[in-house]
Amino acid sequence: MKRESPQTQLPSKLTNQPLLVVLSGPSGAGKDAVIAKLKDSDFPVERIVTVTTRPRRAIESDSVDYHFVSPEEFQKMIRGKKLLEWASVYGNWYGVPKEAVKRALERRQDVMLRTDVQGAATIKKTMPQAILIFLMPASMEELDTRLKQRHTESSLDLAVRTRIAEEEIKRLPLFDYVVFNRQGKIDSAVADIKAILRAEKCRVRA
Repeated sequence: MKRESPQTQLPSKLTNQPLLVVLSGPSGAGKDAVIAKLKDSDFPVERIVTVTTRPRRAIESDSVDYHFVSPEEFQKMIRGKKLLEWASVYGNWYGVPKEAVKRALERRQDVMLRTDVQGAATIKKTMPQAILIFLMPASMEELDTRLKQRHTESSLDLAVRTRIAEEEIKRLPLFDYVVFNRQGKIDSAVADIKAILRAEKCRVRA
């Protein structure tokens, strides 16, 4: 009688672990546009919507672009430990809802977070498995042009955002990957991010 060989169990590190991806970069680099393109392509990654006290812009929708809340509601979320990370950016508060991230990972769903550089650093400390991607403009001149074309900031605000962008770019060594989002070539940036996520799925982790 033929003896059946016992099935070999795959090491847990080789199983399909969900990815926690953080997309960051300076204001005006195109993070929202890249994430929207990624979503439209039906790539299997769940975007967690950020909570903010920033006023909603005319083209934005609540619970789609951001969860828009009052400063009082935001502080209540901090006290209730409902945020994975939070920071004050350009005079407004931004944070990542902890429960939404937890539920997605428990479903073994790949997750993408959109944060500023400060938030990315915080998440990397608390969740070392996070994959940090820095979205970079082709040049500071191109970044300035994009910010001006938005028509959402005063000249003083533009100067502040440009100065902060220069400081954020200096923190590039914190990140695992850099992706250039050149003007008119957003599809190339999205393709690069997809390639990174596919490669991370194949990574052997210690």
